[in-house]
Amino acid sequence: MIDTPSSSPAPGHRYASRFATLAERGEGMFVPFLMLGDPTPRLCARLLDALVEGGADAIEVGIPFSDPTADGPTIQAAASRALSQGVTPPICLALLQDFRSRHPNVPVGILTYANLVMHRPIDAFYRRAAEAGVDSVLVADVPVIEAGPFSASARAHGIAPILIAPPNLSRHSLRRLPTLCDGYTYCVTRSGVTGVDAQLELDHHELFQALCQGGAPPPLLGFGISRPDHVREALASGAAGAISGSAVVRLAAKGTDAPQDAITAVRQFVHEMKAATRRAG
Repeated sequence: MIDTPSSSPAPGHRYASRFATLAERGEGMFVPFLMLGDPTPRLCARLLDALVEGGADAIEVGIPFSDPTADGPTIQAAASRALSQGVTPPICLALLQDFRSRHPNVPVGILTYANLVMHRPIDAFYRRAAEAGVDSVLVADVPVIEAGPFSASARAHGIAPILIAPPNLSRHSLRRLPTLCDGYTYCVTRSGVTGVDAQLELDHHELFQALCQGGAPPPLLGFGISRPDHVREALASGAAGAISGSAVVRLAAKGTDAPQDAITAVRQFVHEMKAATRRAG
């Protein structure tokens, strides 16, 4: 039985507010990703602040996991570094709770895996995430057809369940997704795992149109987004914004040897990527 709080906010309310503000400004959303605890918990906290200082509209974070099946080598290496530092899910949620105390209005989403969610079990995970100020959770290895229990528990605690919509999403899943997803829809540029791409091959018009007609939350494009022109291409394809992971994590990794250089590089990268969301005219 799901333990429902007496006064949960609407799932994804910070996302909705941010999307409304961006629409007024004629901007797309830019969401950078970091692995929690990488390279160290203390430096990670400073890097999270650097994302906001650079102009991030929202942030996405990972919880270190030994078998991150949706992540490429860059993010897998970040998870390994964090695990070697003894980073655990409670440490990650403490980092987010501390972040929330400094940044009350920035949407924060977790990208994680079913093993970590079900270990607590499900309801306890979402309850603690809500206490930490988390806005959304994407369980990367849970497909639409199996998302019901996760979405129900998330919503019961005021957390937006995020689902992945790949380009080859089946018609059945396309019909179900809007009933199970809040905040935004995570659309991927290609099949496979995360990573930095030289060029994007975007042909998402039909997918975006079907999601919109079905009442799904706004689509954000991820996987391979690593340059400002990628952000512009994502917006031109019809996405509401873009998510960049591996490119940010690669810069954060410099903090192992040069913490301040990593902070500066991450802040500047986010600034440049966010600038690309501002549509001309």
